[in-house]
Amino acid sequence: MQDYVNEEPKQEINKRTGRRAYYLMMLLFGGLCITQAILNVSLRLTSHCDKESIISECNTTQPIEDINCEQVTPAQCNRLRERSIALSRDVKTLEKTNRQHVEVIKKVEEERKRLISMLNEMNGCVPSQRCPLGWTEINSRCYFLSTEEKKWEESRQQCQSKGADLVVINDEKEQNALYRMNGNQYLLFWIGLRNTDRTLKWVDGSELKDV
Repeated sequence: MQDYVNEEPKQEINKRTGRRAYYLMMLLFGGLCITQAILNVSLRLTSHCDKESIISECNTTQPIEDINCEQVTPAQCNRLRERSIALSRDVKTLEKTNRQHVEVIKKVEEERKRLISMLNEMNGCVPSQRCPLGWTEINSRCYFLSTEEKKWEESRQQCQSKGADLVVINDEKEQNALYRMNGNQYLLFWIGLRNTDRTLKWVDGSELKDV
């Protein structure tokens, strides 16, 4: 029985454009983090001031519900009532501001997650799994080992149907790793090497070199 190994195709990446995009994404991400930090501090300060104001006013106007206006002058009673009304109005304003801050923080967090996802896509990262299910990762490359017995052309067609191609072996280290993929040092499989115009070439167009 013959097995074969293939790998995911290499993608051409414009390094200069990718680097600029990466820096831009990092700047945006940093700006969002700073904005969120400022909003968090603002929210805490607002909440703290809210509590301090209530405590201060309560210490001053604590007896307002129990005050018998007959025990104070009409002017004092009116001032206490005005302060109570103003305090209630301020509390409502602060509560509204807090709600607005919470909404902004939520939007910033959503944008942060979106940027992280975009950065992962730009770097070709797949969270928690670099290779597709059923593939094996060796030195940051993905390989698929099949136990089906096929001819070379059929094997290559199956590889290509998976968006890959028969394996191109770059060095002796990779070759040794491949021959021991399933723990069998005598593993047999098709590789992406063929005779083209009396010259041995890999399926990616490169010529065979000593491995």
